[in-house]
Amino acid sequence: MFQHLFLLRQARPLAAALLVGGLLLSGCEGRQKADAPPEPGDAVVARVDGAPVWTSDVKREAVAQGLIGEGEPLDPASDPFRRTTDEVIDRRLLAAEATRRKLDRDPAVQRRLAAARERILADLVVDSTVTGAISESAIRDLYQEQVRLSRQTEEIRARQIVVATQAEADAVRRLLGSGGSFEALAMERSVDAATRFNGGDLGYFTVDIMPDSYAASLKTAKAGQTVGPFPVEGGWALVRIEDRRPEAPISLEAARPQIVRFLTYDQVRDLLEKLRGQAKVQTFLKTTPDVPGQPREPAAAPPAADPPPSPPPNRKEGKAP
Repeated sequence: MFQHLFLLRQARPLAAALLVGGLLLSGCEGRQKADAPPEPGDAVVARVDGAPVWTSDVKREAVAQGLIGEGEPLDPASDPFRRTTDEVIDRRLLAAEATRRKLDRDPAVQRRLAAARERILADLVVDSTVTGAISESAIRDLYQEQVRLSRQTEEIRARQIVVATQAEADAVRRLLGSGGSFEALAMERSVDAATRFNGGDLGYFTVDIMPDSYAASLKTAKAGQTVGPFPVEGGWALVRIEDRRPEAPISLEAARPQIVRFLTYDQVRDLLEKLRGQAKVQTFLKTTPDVPGQPREPAAAPPAADPPPSPPPNRKEGKAP
């Protein structure tokens, strides 16, 4: 359940609120007509039967549609703002028409409105809980802890020449031994289209992400050394080690989204454990009874749940050839 609440908060924090706000327009018109700005600096951008449409209403709709992120600006003079304003107006007109037709009195509709209200309130609790708990210091502390606990490895920067046969590889090795340029020979002789035109450059990588043949040959090679030829997929490779360096940990900014997700998960999980401990929760789930003489079908596997988020790794993805 906590994952469901978190996804609501992260992916569409305001969509349900906008839907319910539209359907409940008749109950809100009195407040809207007071023309008191709901947020500091809010301005009226339209009126629907006298009820104001605020800048913040349009921005919330833009967030719900994914046009902007939460807290990002949206220029009132821009085309997206004008289009979104029209959509807010249309929704209010449709909601008012639904009320005029008394569709909101249908018991099924009322249950849907009640369910949407619960989702909105649940989102608000999640927001308030997380906002108070996820501070910049908490993010930095978890980041530093993960950096401290992470296993430091080495990165290698290398260039390669891949040719079709061992005989060709031996010939290239002799040319290198007589002073030939590795970069020039890579461009002239290599059959690896991904690297030949940049002199065989593989960039920085860690050996654990490379094919086994590369990992075995490069693991102990030193900077400046040429290794090979050795068999690889597609032929035979010669590899020159350009540099070896300690692998840098992932940056705080790159790790931030995963850290926030992890901390959010923790906070919501703890809150729900507390609330379930205080409440009386009963479930009445029925199982399909066995029918005599009929083979029993295996129970359908439950949908796979997303695993709990883990703290950010410090490993960077390398570039495998």
